[in-house]
Amino acid sequence: MKAMVLKGPGRPFELTKLPDPVAGPGEAVARVLACGSGLTIQHIKAGRIAAEFPRIIGHEITGEIVSIGAGVKGLAVGDGVTAYYYLNCGHCRWCLANLEPLCVNSGGNVGRNCDGGYAEYIKLPAHIFIKLPEGLDYEGHPAEVGVITDALATPYKVLKRARIRAGESVAVFGAGGGVGIHQVMMAKWARARVIAVDIAAEKFEACREAGADEVVNASAGDVAEALLDLTKGEGIDVAVDYVSSTSTLEAGARALGRRGRLVTLGGAGQAFRVSALDMLLKEQDLLGSRYVTRSEILETLDLVARGEVWPLVTETRPLEEAEALHERVERGQVTGRAALLISNAKPPAD
Repeated sequence: MKAMVLKGPGRPFELTKLPDPVAGPGEAVARVLACGSGLTIQHIKAGRIAAEFPRIIGHEITGEIVSIGAGVKGLAVGDGVTAYYYLNCGHCRWCLANLEPLCVNSGGNVGRNCDGGYAEYIKLPAHIFIKLPEGLDYEGHPAEVGVITDALATPYKVLKRARIRAGESVAVFGAGGGVGIHQVMMAKWARARVIAVDIAAEKFEACREAGADEVVNASAGDVAEALLDLTKGEGIDVAVDYVSSTSTLEAGARALGRRGRLVTLGGAGQAFRVSALDMLLKEQDLLGSRYVTRSEILETLDLVARGEVWPLVTETRPLEEAEALHERVERGQVTGRAALLISNAKPPAD
């Protein structure tokens, strides 16, 4: 098979011919139709997230099962699938409670601790694959379907984690980013009043098209004051921070109103200060939100299959152009999401 291999952090991709993977006991192999090219895997490529090299990165896949190993149940050759990002064990107390991101036996991540989707085929533990629902045209839209597991499912989880209700005000920090713009979309789907916050003014029109009611240019002044002005001094109900720098977290916290909720999704992951008195008097919540559960992915896939939401993919390239695409991702030049199309792979011979 053809694959884009990284030999180390900060290195360019190398187009490499590798043996087709063979499914062992408990494993399955899928032909990869497309794989999303998000900022998380660019962090791996650039060395900002540690990984085991050499490595084939990529986890936001659309694929079809071509072979299954001994003992595999629930999958069949020809099934359309995507993949769960975490290599969860499937049997600890957290996995059994459908809280897979908290798995105590996690083996890491697809495309980071095992080879991922920047190849014609991908082999994974069978339970890591997720069958796509009927009615989802993954063959006609492989790039869009591939990014659902991250770009849409992550914001969908935030709706539940932050208890976002219709009519509430939701400020999205980093709204112009690949997941941030989908958070705008999902918050609008939840019938909230959405305020997009970003430093990239050129992405504000796309934020408005995704559902933002107002925009705040974070490079033009005090963000907390701007959010307070937009809410007539009451404060916002929810701040969702995809940047999570000290300045954005503190601005989000200062802009919260009564019963306000601040959600951090990692990003820079920096320390910050909040007013304990405000938290007490206004009964505010500070929340963290990790990757989604399998059930949340399935629920999001169903939303897309029903036509209620649709991911924003603005750039696709063939596998061989992965380097050029990642250069654009690194420079923040992609609106929404990008993906590689790998649909010319043929099922391996028996």
